[in-house]
Amino acid sequence: MIKIIKRQRLNIMGKTGSAFPGDLFQRRTGRPRAVLALAGMAVSFLLAACGSNKASTGNTNPPPVTNVTLSPSSATVNTGATRQFTASVSGSTDQSVVWEVDGTVGGNFVRGWISRGGVYIAPNTVPNPPTVTITAISMADASKTGSATVTIQTGSAVSVAISETVSPVIVPTFGSHTFTATVAGNSNTAVTWMVNTVVGGTAVTGTISGAGVYSAPHSAPVSTAANNDGQATDVIITARSQADATASDSVVVLAVPPQQGRYSEPIPLGTSGGNSHDRSSSGANTLCCGGTLGALVSRGGKLYILSNNHVLARTDIASIGDTIVQPALVDNDCTVSGANVVATLAQFFNLETGTSPHVDAGLAEIQPGAADPLGTIVQLGGTTNGDQPTDGTPNPGPGVAPTIGQAVAKSGSATGLTCGVILAINLSVSVEYQKGCGTGSTFTTVFQNQIDIPGVGFSASGDSGSLIVTQNTADPVGLLFGGSDSDTVANPVANVLSQLADPVTKEVPVFAGDTAAGPHPVAACSLPLPQAAAGLSLTAEVSEATAGLVRRATSARDAHLSELLALAGVQAVGVGASCDNPQEPAVLLFVKRGQPKHAFPSLVGGVRTRIVEGSFEVPAGPLSAASSTAWDHEAGAPLFIQAVEPAEVERARAVHAVHGDELLTRRGVQGVGVASSLDSPGEAALVIFVIRGMKRDPIPPVIDGLRTRIRETDRFRAR
Repeated sequence: MIKIIKRQRLNIMGKTGSAFPGDLFQRRTGRPRAVLALAGMAVSFLLAACGSNKASTGNTNPPPVTNVTLSPSSATVNTGATRQFTASVSGSTDQSVVWEVDGTVGGNFVRGWISRGGVYIAPNTVPNPPTVTITAISMADASKTGSATVTIQTGSAVSVAISETVSPVIVPTFGSHTFTATVAGNSNTAVTWMVNTVVGGTAVTGTISGAGVYSAPHSAPVSTAANNDGQATDVIITARSQADATASDSVVVLAVPPQQGRYSEPIPLGTSGGNSHDRSSSGANTLCCGGTLGALVSRGGKLYILSNNHVLARTDIASIGDTIVQPALVDNDCTVSGANVVATLAQFFNLETGTSPHVDAGLAEIQPGAADPLGTIVQLGGTTNGDQPTDGTPNPGPGVAPTIGQAVAKSGSATGLTCGVILAINLSVSVEYQKGCGTGSTFTTVFQNQIDIPGVGFSASGDSGSLIVTQNTADPVGLLFGGSDSDTVANPVANVLSQLADPVTKEVPVFAGDTAAGPHPVAACSLPLPQAAAGLSLTAEVSEATAGLVRRATSARDAHLSELLALAGVQAVGVGASCDNPQEPAVLLFVKRGQPKHAFPSLVGGVRTRIVEGSFEVPAGPLSAASSTAWDHEAGAPLFIQAVEPAEVERARAVHAVHGDELLTRRGVQGVGVASSLDSPGEAALVIFVIRGMKRDPIPPVIDGLRTRIRETDRFRAR
């Protein structure tokens, strides 16, 4: 089963979390937006293992949280130093928490700061008293908390101080900020700058020069840690003394995309927004939610904002005519005060009772002058202004169909402008939604024919409703609504538009855009690093085979060696691990590049085959495991995503139509789609998405002559 999570924010006991201005992004479980009770705008949806195309109702609520425990439970930290804390939330699959220092969300200058990821930064001087309390508040149940104590002590005689008095330091994506540090107690005042303990930083977290100039990534980094999984996250900038490596100071930095802010009317799209009633309260705690106002569409002479049902219609419970605001409550201190009223809810696909094909989508009719009539989307332009991408419209019209290997981009309120590549199409997933923002009953909806885009950082909670377009022409291709720690899931735009046809005239909406400009590339995707989600590396890792896998592969190879060597194009036969499923063995067929794939068997003696192509002359005959590995590396790793011919795609679709629903019912399976094979480049494969760490039923290596490819992720959640 898979869960949906949504970007939410929680006001705790009247506090809005001033240390994290306007956005504590935390996950919830249940409805495609949220099922917790904290800050941030997160939707959590569960993909249930069922083969039906019908939605099922129920009163199931997330399991109750029993307690929260912290590790370590106590610690001693030197002034200016850091310590990582993790929380374990018992009784819930949702491990997300909000962190406090002595009762203040995010901490303060005197008692120390704590990041979204649980990294505590001690103050530069010992406070009075010297012990502080770190508290983690469960997002699943804000009444459940866990605590740890930290004793701050004076460390080295050398001290370092970064000249920042607020935390986090806000740096816009694509932007930069200069940090300065002073060193006392030593004549050597030089420091080494690090981002998340890495000297100089990385493309994902942002880079920092020796002079302290931090260059933010082009999109907000996304966490994969359990307590902040699927959320846009912060980073830690550290200055470490070169005279004494035990002396340092750190500061929390948050890369914030412009899509999150409040815009003057007429507003652009790709920005934060949602239903003005998308909030709930429990005692002194208020939870608010929101998402992304994805695009502008026209129908019947009127203009509408297109986004998800769970963003605009609160997962089926909103009323037609509800006001839609920009920014969303989650980015506006849980209030409508100061927000733009930009549209009114006009139509939504009912997630619980709607007929197939299911889509998570809705329309809101814009107020006169409230939104840019061309449908301009932030940072989606085909040009740049220095190192900044310009705004631009999608290519107007009905959009295009998704294809395997298609390069795409999106502009969303949580991560900003990100770029990626489609891994799978025709994806079937089952999603559990919760009615309301962190409250209400749950139900399950099965989605067919979905799109999967791999890569940590392509989206995060709060990006729901974003329009996904092709990188080369900015043609609409999908409407983002969910994902996991490593993948994003979207509805194809053809399904979305058809299900939002006018109920009376049956007119189908089309995307607005600048018809005079025509198609254009998304320039942001070709800008140089640092960039958090410029796209997934297309090269897959070749798994090293264990002794057990080698034995199984060798046995199968030797039993069929003569017939394999007799195949036209086969130079040698080796042994190793499968790339489609690294936990299984493979018989390696070394062939000259360009050989037709269907000339080679997919299985040999029940063991997968892997085609190793290259422009080399491999010694003829059987290869040892060591020789197989050496020649495998010589050939180079296979492409993680490769374009597949239409005939191959149709072959895979046919197998999916027969077996997809049954596979989705198997334990541990959360999605079934069509992708390219890693073991046989150019061939299609049935990609099976399985839940990482969960016991699962066996998956055949080949089904009706089609290879299967296993992809492990955590549970899919609504964004």
